Amino acid sequence: MTPTQPVTLTSVLTCPVCQHAQAEQMPTDACQWFYECTSCHTLLKPLAGDCCVYCSYGSVPCPPIQEQGKGACGCC
Repeated sequence: MTPTQPVTLTSVLTCPVCQHAQAEQMPTDACQWFYECTSCHTLLKPLAGDCCVYCSYGSVPCPPIQEQGKGACGCC
């Protein structure tokens, strides 16, 4: 049995419009489908095939994906 990596709960979201990067705490109990960029106020939504904005625009995927892999959230 391989030891599991600790789950990272902070991800840096990078806006695809203005390239502003912002560190955010990820929820552990739900997917976050929307995020408003704090710089240009663009409303970010997950890309096709991703479960949340962290999987699409974050430096680290969401906790369920980190732990169990793609499809672990049950919403993609």
